[in-house]
Amino acid sequence: MPGALVSTPSSAEAQPGQPSLRRVMGPGLLLLFIVGDILGTGIYALTGQVAKQVGGVVWLPFLVAFAVALMTAFSYLELVTKYPRAAGAALYTHKAFGVHFITFIVAFAVMCSGITSASTASRAFAANMSNAFDLNLAGIGITVAGLVFMAAVAAINFRGVSESVKFNVVLTCVELSGLLIIVVIGLMAISAGEGDVARALEFKRADDGGMFWPVIAGTTLAFFAMVGFEDSVNMAEECKDPVRHFPKVLLAGLVITGVIYVAVSVAAITLVPADKLGEGETPLLQVVAAGAPDFPLWVFGIITMFAVANSALINMLMASRLLYGMSNVHVLPPLFGKVHLKRRTPYIAILFTTLLAFGLITFVGEVPALGGTTALLLLCVFAVVNVAVLVLRRDPVAHQHFKTPVFLPLLGALCCAFLAGPWTGRDQVQYKVAGVLLGIGVALWLVTVLLNRATGQKPAEPIIVPAPPE
Repeated sequence: MPGALVSTPSSAEAQPGQPSLRRVMGPGLLLLFIVGDILGTGIYALTGQVAKQVGGVVWLPFLVAFAVALMTAFSYLELVTKYPRAAGAALYTHKAFGVHFITFIVAFAVMCSGITSASTASRAFAANMSNAFDLNLAGIGITVAGLVFMAAVAAINFRGVSESVKFNVVLTCVELSGLLIIVVIGLMAISAGEGDVARALEFKRADDGGMFWPVIAGTTLAFFAMVGFEDSVNMAEECKDPVRHFPKVLLAGLVITGVIYVAVSVAAITLVPADKLGEGETPLLQVVAAGAPDFPLWVFGIITMFAVANSALINMLMASRLLYGMSNVHVLPPLFGKVHLKRRTPYIAILFTTLLAFGLITFVGEVPALGGTTALLLLCVFAVVNVAVLVLRRDPVAHQHFKTPVFLPLLGALCCAFLAGPWTGRDQVQYKVAGVLLGIGVALWLVTVLLNRATGQKPAEPIIVPAPPE
């Protein structure tokens, strides 16, 4: 998910007396970071649900989602190379439009997308644990297991987690290994004449016989698997040469993950029919069981659990820190800015985001609804970012930077807005969930406005400092 809203510059040049972040990431580490950030819950949990929408061409929605993500990535590339010392959709929005409420809504939507994403991961974690270890959890059992998992994530979040690039490399390798196992199993089955490759070309038709709308409906879910690339803009100040490295590396990372997703989808549908693949919440475990019955399912289950657990922890860390950051710039009540004296973590923000996750896991529950809501929120955010990059063309900077062709942000904004619309066949519950979450945000915003008036406080101005790479 995109980065946190901040009120002060992040560089020593913009904030005298403060050290700048160390530029340690070269192209190789940056590529691993990007690939690792995109891989995760989406492909592990939603492949079956996409198949339920489109039938055998389950790979096609992932390909369409890749194309839409690629257009938005070009917009992020221009912004991150233009402003290499700052990052985040909310900051770019404020730079472009200068309206605090719009900035807040974008930031809060980003925070909510992190919570819905983590809730999706918690359901996927519980379902994979149940199937891998033959626990036979179902219904309320999956919900309770998901709640326990989320409580454990909150405990780790409260204790404090120090992330490092090297640790991210390990996580990336584990997540990637699970997907490569699927691809290898698929290739072995095809070479042995098993499975049915022809299924990969079978469309599920709509009631009117058309194929377009089922693919679009599948894309609204598949897009959840492509988000994550925007997190890399938060690493701009820690890259050795962001202006030169970011464009090639980000595009390479997207292409690599896109190819992996298509390969996994083809392997999955070759071994498991679409209707069966869409059953339950553990589609890739079904693929392993069908293509390699002697392969220990508990091993793949642990890999999947590890992948989605990492996604949940990262998203809840980001969500709580973003809530804390919004409190610090006086767009949310100061209560959320409280830091635990011993642990030095934003414990009220952690508690609030965890309670929201509990509510989502308990009352929304299903993976498609939670994952779809994440995609819905981020599609809206990406539409705004695509517009912002065009508005910020009026803000020239002294150094050379990547410049995307004008038609890409325009097309990206239209595609994101289109995929967020109700005409796509998107489940209406996703709009209700997103509306409730954003409604909570607006209510907190109004409370903060009253508090600010009573205390004479004003929202701090987010600052973006354009600076050439060192």
